[in-house]
Amino acid sequence: MGVSNIYVGLEIGTSKVCMVVGEVRDDGAIKILGVGQHPSAGVRKGEIVDSETVQTCLHDALIRAEERSDVEVNTVFLAVTGSHVESLNNRGTIRVGDEDMEISPEDLEEVKKIARDVSIPRENGYIHSIIQHYYVDGQEKVLNPLGMLGQKLEADYHIIHGVKTRIQNAIKCVREVPLEVEDIVFSPVAAAQVVLNRECKAEGALLIDIGGGTTDYICFVDGAVQASGCIGVGGDHITNDIALVLKIPLARAEKLKVTHGSASLENIDQREIAVEGESGRKVEQELLNQIMNARVTELLSVIADSLREKGLLEKLGKGIFLTGGSSLMKGIDSLAEEIFEVPVSRGSSESMSGPSALFENPQYATPVGLIRYAQLLDEQRPKSGPLSKFGKKFEKLFGGG
Repeated sequence: MGVSNIYVGLEIGTSKVCMVVGEVRDDGAIKILGVGQHPSAGVRKGEIVDSETVQTCLHDALIRAEERSDVEVNTVFLAVTGSHVESLNNRGTIRVGDEDMEISPEDLEEVKKIARDVSIPRENGYIHSIIQHYYVDGQEKVLNPLGMLGQKLEADYHIIHGVKTRIQNAIKCVREVPLEVEDIVFSPVAAAQVVLNRECKAEGALLIDIGGGTTDYICFVDGAVQASGCIGVGGDHITNDIALVLKIPLARAEKLKVTHGSASLENIDQREIAVEGESGRKVEQELLNQIMNARVTELLSVIADSLREKGLLEKLGKGIFLTGGSSLMKGIDSLAEEIFEVPVSRGSSESMSGPSALFENPQYATPVGLIRYAQLLDEQRPKSGPLSKFGKKFEKLFGGG
């Protein structure tokens, strides 16, 4: 009988708390067993601002996830985000110490340590150190240098870091439910596991995850992460803009946005829309679209300008994949194509079984991606100690380096 492992992904977002329970079969296939979610409260721009309120939401999501999956949840993989999360690329270089010049696991660990020896803010800790490419005696893009002969080993890493106390607060909140946090994952790193396949990563792809309070992105070129980040703007900010300009309550602004609004200014229907709950009040379709277009243009341009400066935009052979709840906004794909000048599509995680609506809906990309991330991490984990890698990570995150 085949062995299976069960993992739980948890996303505490600005709009919703979502917990996904997934089973990984011995053939690598993933089946989603159950999902529990609850509208968020106490979260602003992807970060916890009221721990007690978040714990109440999380507790409700936990009960629903356990009921639907028939699994008792004790540990979770936690997605983290927030505009405090930053990234950079750096290269480490060492001389191979072995007399036979054979590259050992210790050499790989040392070159990684040197690559991470970069100046980051004192209050920050490492979230991920992701290998991009290895070089052995100048030979480029070596996939696995272990056991190869060489005098000089170089490694390019993509390093993601964030404010330690903010990450610790999220972990502390989950632990008080009580649940153990098995690992933390930057949200777009998780989403990319199920939205982007190997071909997309090899040919160049940008994933943009637009949530309620934040927009996360991650860019792959030649199979490696080249850029990632988080902007503290999401769908809620567009709703807020509509409410301010039209002087209407947020709930009505959200309804207008979802039901009638579009981020595109193309082919606008010259009509007036009745504002629900506001007797006799109407708004021009053109004005509504202009409000939404202005904010989305500003948001996407920040990402486009950053990638353009790094020379990455022309390398997106597979284009852009939009995910997250706010990516369902009308007209956002055509506007993104206009700004980035590359093909845009909506991402979905089709490589799993379970409730089909879950994979068709882009707002679940991150929690479902956490399951795939957990599976991949488990495959790479040293057999000697199941939590050794996680222990090292938290030690580095909470310690000085």
